[in-house]
Amino acid sequence: MNSSFLDELGRRVLVADGAMGTMLQSFPLSLDDFAGLEGCNEILNVTRPDVVRGVHRGYLDAGADAIETNTFGTNFANLAEYDIEDRIFELAEAGTRLARETADEYAEPGRPRFVLGAVGPGTKLPTLGHVTFEKLRDAYEQNVRGLLVGGADAVLVETCQDVLQTKAAVLAAKRAMSAEGRRIPIIAQVTVETTGTMLLGTEIGAALTALEPLGIDLIGMNCATGPAEMSEHLRTLSQRARIPLSVMPNAGLPQLGADGAEYPLRPEELAEALRDFVTRYGARLVGGCCGTTGEHIRQVHEAVRDLPAGTREPDPQPGVSSLYQPVPFAQDASVLMIGERTNANGSKAFREAMLEGRIDDCVEIAKAQTRDGAHLLDLCVDYVGRDGAADMAELATRLATASTLPIMLDSTDPEVIRAGLERLGGRCAVNSVNYEDGAGPGSRFQQVMELAQEYGAAVVALCIDEEGQARTADWKVRVATRLIEDLVTNWGMRVCDIVVDTLTFPISTGQEEVRKDAIETIEAIRRLKELYPEVQTTLGVSNVSFGLNAAARQVLNS
Repeated sequence: MNSSFLDELGRRVLVADGAMGTMLQSFPLSLDDFAGLEGCNEILNVTRPDVVRGVHRGYLDAGADAIETNTFGTNFANLAEYDIEDRIFELAEAGTRLARETADEYAEPGRPRFVLGAVGPGTKLPTLGHVTFEKLRDAYEQNVRGLLVGGADAVLVETCQDVLQTKAAVLAAKRAMSAEGRRIPIIAQVTVETTGTMLLGTEIGAALTALEPLGIDLIGMNCATGPAEMSEHLRTLSQRARIPLSVMPNAGLPQLGADGAEYPLRPEELAEALRDFVTRYGARLVGGCCGTTGEHIRQVHEAVRDLPAGTREPDPQPGVSSLYQPVPFAQDASVLMIGERTNANGSKAFREAMLEGRIDDCVEIAKAQTRDGAHLLDLCVDYVGRDGAADMAELATRLATASTLPIMLDSTDPEVIRAGLERLGGRCAVNSVNYEDGAGPGSRFQQVMELAQEYGAAVVALCIDEEGQARTADWKVRVATRLIEDLVTNWGMRVCDIVVDTLTFPISTGQEEVRKDAIETIEAIRRLKELYPEVQTTLGVSNVSFGLNAAARQVLNS
């Protein structure tokens, strides 16, 4: 991707504009201006382009480096309220073209002006079942295609309240770019409420863990609060995020006044706060959201124009996340415990509850594993004669909000994996990838990796190749090395997001050829960690002791 926006961001702090709605409301607009669609700001892109251009010019005059398109509501949920969802592309393209033309008017040698294609959340949250992930994603794709055709320099997915909705928008943006043959940066900005979490209870660390692996180019926050309430959350992003940060606060917490919501933060106060965010936390893109005006942006521009971009030395925490919280692979006081009682092949109680449609009982089994100390749940619904995708859809939907633990999706069917990924807002792990049927076109390895790559999942890689399950340390390390190099080189994964299972056979059969299998597994893990210190490893430890009595199993497993 060649991006002058990212190039400029690497050289200096960029200032974005302020509120669109606040400024549009300052114009004397009639119902006719809205074509009878009262409150639909996006229709002004075609009915009153002069007004929209006027807002853009106001912010550019104030010193903004980047302006947002008037496309916050060109999505399925917002336009469906006016029964014009078929105009998503049209209004997105029109709004972007207006911003592009206006930005180009102000561009100077050495001072380009950029267009950020605004993608709002809408009012339908997929995690709560308001709309399907697929429907939301496809509508967002039309939205972003309009932004691309109109000439946006970056896609800004903002005011995100549901991480699953954010994922739908980011994945749609990537699909739109592929369709249009043009790649531009993606910025994701979440909205953290005064409660300290996103609307559905997501901590900022969980949002970072879920969104960064999608391949976004910036991450940040906007809306809901003023800068004071954002500070600690921005600190977390500054400490953990590998990518640049953006922040666009409201002009303080809204207060109810005679004319509705009023925002109390003065321009000089916003400018001081954003200057602090640049110097303390290394924010690279700053601007304003609700209640901010041209004067706010003018003073922000003056406050940061000569600041060197703050440097950060982030300390990322590789791991997974639920909707609510991140779970690092490296636990301070324990190994990472994977609960397997939500596995239809390993738990009779879970399997029978699933087969009988007792979903509440399945959820209770998951909650019991949380109480017992599990850090991650292995969810497997595979059972002969069942519609695995339907079972996964139902259980993943319930566990998305009912469990605080991340989910490891465990299936031999890629469509079952997809059903889980489309319903879980957190970052999942996919169990498993291996070379049992090779790695060529149409192989299960390729199908699963296409999903893992698109949805930003971590993967569990098994030491199995075309010859079978690896038995010796040499064989295990050879397969593991092949997997790691393949996943990093061809699928863009980080080593720290790969979890290798070197596997072990039972050593309790009495057969001479399996007596050393456990030793071979331990040796393989030791050598693998020497070769790849950042790689994660996992093991179904109890596999080693099948067939022994309970006391002997406990001793051997330990």
